[in-house]
Amino acid sequence: MLFRRKGRLRAESNEKFLNLLNKLRADWRQQKDLLNKSFDPSEEVICQTKLAEARYFLLLKEAKYRKISIK
Repeated sequence: MLFRRKGRLRAESNEKFLNLLNKLRADWRQQKDLLNKSFDPSEEVICQTKLAEARYFLLLKEAKYRKISIK
């Protein structure tokens, strides 16, 4: 009985993690598109894009480490 709960909690945790990963991916792509469309991007926009990219790739590495995939 204890192991069933552990599996359910892991599944819920993985689902939340994937939702966060998808949200950060969308945010990064939006920032990247904004940077590509801007004529003269400011330093702040460039830094925000790099920060969003770093967050996304950090969680992507964590997903690979946890062996989580989108089904």
